[in-house]
Amino acid sequence: MKNFIVFLVFAGLFVVLPVWVYNRLIRARNEYQNAFAQIQVQLKRRHDLIPNLVTTAEAYLKHESHTLEAVISARNNAAALLRAAAAQPGNLAGMLSLAEGEQQLTAALRNLNVAVEAYPELRAEQTVKDLHEELAGTENRVSFARQAYNDAVMEYNNARETFPASLFAAFFGHPQNAALLQFDDHSEIQQSPRISLNTSGNSH
Repeated sequence: MKNFIVFLVFAGLFVVLPVWVYNRLIRARNEYQNAFAQIQVQLKRRHDLIPNLVTTAEAYLKHESHTLEAVISARNNAAALLRAAAAQPGNLAGMLSLAEGEQQLTAALRNLNVAVEAYPELRAEQTVKDLHEELAGTENRVSFARQAYNDAVMEYNNARETFPASLFAAFFGHPQNAALLQFDDHSEIQQSPRISLNTSGNSH
C-alpha cells in the first residue's frame, strides 16, 4: 500500500509538474509581449507626431530641407522597424534593430532642434510648443513602458532558465531567452530633443 501511494505521488508529479511549467512559461511570455505592446503604442504616437512637427517647421526652414528630409527618413525607418519588431516581440535581431532605428531618429530630431533654435519665430509658434510638449510626454511614457517590458523579459528569462522549467522549456516551444530593449545612450532616448521656448534673441 505504501509503495502504491509513493507511486501515485510520483505519477502525480510527473503529470502536474510539466503542466505547471508550461502554464508558467506561457504566462511569463504573455506578460512581456503585452508589455511590448505598450511600447508599440507610445512609439507609434511618437512617429505620428513627427510629420506634424516637420510640416510646421518647413515653412520657416526653407534652407534646411536636408534636415527635414533626414527626420522624415529616420521616422519612416523607425516606424518600419517597429512593425517588424512587433511581429516578434523579444526577438534579439528585432530589438537591436528597433533600438538602432529609434536612436537614429533621436539624432535626426536633435539636428532639427539645432535648426529650430536659429529661428525665434518658429520657436514662438504655438503648434511647435504644443508638439514639443506632446513629444516630451510621449518619450516619458516610452521610458516607463520600456522599463516594464525589460522587467517582464527578465521574469520570463528567469522562469525559463531555472529548474524545473529548464528541463521542459525547449520542448514547450521556448528555445531561447527573450531580448531586452536597450539603448546605447539611455538619457537621449528617454526624452525628446528639447526645443527652447525662449523667444528672445536675434531673428533671421
